[in-house]
Amino acid sequence: MGLFSSFSKEKKETLDKGLSKTKESVFGKIARAIAGKSKVDDEVLDNLEEVLVTSDVGVDTTLKIIKRIEARVAKDKYVSTQELNKILRSEIAQLLTENNTIDTENFDTPSGKKPYIIMVVGVNGVGKTTTIGKLAYQYKKAGKKVYLGAADTFRAAAVEQLDIWGHRVGVPVIQQKMGSDPASVAFDTLTSAKANNVDVVLIDTAGRLHNKIGLMNELTKIKNVMKKVIPDAPHEVLLVLDGSTGQNAFEQAKQFTLATEVTSMAITKLDGTAKGGVVIGISDQFKIPVKYIGLGEGMEDLQLFHKNEFVDSLFGDTKGK
Repeated sequence: MGLFSSFSKEKKETLDKGLSKTKESVFGKIARAIAGKSKVDDEVLDNLEEVLVTSDVGVDTTLKIIKRIEARVAKDKYVSTQELNKILRSEIAQLLTENNTIDTENFDTPSGKKPYIIMVVGVNGVGKTTTIGKLAYQYKKAGKKVYLGAADTFRAAAVEQLDIWGHRVGVPVIQQKMGSDPASVAFDTLTSAKANNVDVVLIDTAGRLHNKIGLMNELTKIKNVMKKVIPDAPHEVLLVLDGSTGQNAFEQAKQFTLATEVTSMAITKLDGTAKGGVVIGISDQFKIPVKYIGLGEGMEDLQLFHKNEFVDSLFGDTKGK
């Protein structure tokens, strides 16, 4: 399996570094799980199950992976513990393929969708505004004209932070005064973007979860108002999750998928955490494609998600073996 054309050596190095703590943790646990064993038996599988659950893959997804490995063992009659890592990599890559995870080659937008509208949702503190800023940078770098809409009008810090990113990246931020109607900000942003031949619009939204009905109503209102300007907006609803929170990210994904129709996900803060397994579980449980992963503070550290490269970095590079 060769590297994707758009996946440079530098990106792979960033990915390897960002997932290093998860890899070290998982490999350490797997090494202990198979210690003294030459073949994959029931005890090894029981130990592996514990490894995956404690690596934030999630119980349901772990059981699915174990079942697949059991089938491989039954079919092949004898599977050595040395082969286990390769089988694990293969089965997880296949699982991600089945879960609607499609590798995107570059920061591009579908033809006929101009401006392309992305509504970004997620709780406060997950890196939502930072993700928007980095996406704006990547789209602008790809030659796109980008606008940002500051529709999180309930936190002064959210508008200020988005404004800082706008200046840093060099893209306009459409905003109103604090406490303004978020839908009104979205309306202004799309109207301006349409008039100025903009390619991509990123709409920030409030990240409150304490009132699910209120959240649902607010997001629905924003979407309905945007449709008055562009009938099929938003084209994408991007949920941002903090990967370092592990199982808490599952709960956030559950709440937001109930509140609105999420079409893609960005999982941030994977560098510096051993909880990278959460990407596998969330993709499997919600059947929503993970489109971006955050691997550091730098502008280039938000990457398009490539499932095979991710699994290779997480479970060891098995190319050519």
